Amino acid sequence: MTWLDQLLQRWRVRMALGELPQAARLLDIGTHDGTMFRLSGTTGVGIDPELIEAPALPGVTLVKGFFPVDLPALADGAFDAATALAVVEHVPETDLVTWAKVLAQLMAPRGVLVITVPAPTVDMILHVLIRLRLIAGIEAHQHYGFRPGDLNGIFTAPSWRQRKHRRFQLGLNHLYVFERTTG
Repeated sequence: MTWLDQLLQRWRVRMALGELPQAARLLDIGTHDGTMFRLSGTTGVGIDPELIEAPALPGVTLVKGFFPVDLPALADGAFDAATALAVVEHVPETDLVTWAKVLAQLMAPRGVLVITVPAPTVDMILHVLIRLRLIAGIEAHQHYGFRPGDLNGIFTAPSWRQRKHRRFQLGLNHLYVFERTTG
């Protein structure tokens, strides 16, 4: 991971931290090394197929694997919040429909789901930054041409409602916050 990768990651994390409820039970999809848990002080489960070894955190379980198939058995409503930062653009849209259903089961009513996703134009920029060795970009080839606005058709009523959408990082990234409905 380069200095630019780390800067962009920290920026995404800061955006997400502002959306998490206090003392939340968190599901962090694409947890990397558990950074979100360390910075938020939350407990919960982090999952990532490329999990990096990190010091153990009290009340946090880190799982090396894919969401949702490799999650341990969890109770319905087990989480107050979930995050997926720079993750959904790597997931085929048909799989995201399954994500929406599984997350709806795992989230408590009024729980929040925080997603960051790059604008489609970022793919061109990524390839230039990779060539210049400014970012590692290991997974850039895994982007499926995902359009951020497609999230509105995936995380829908009756299980979800969009609470927030805003652009950041010079408009090249999107922050979405969805709320688990009570109905």
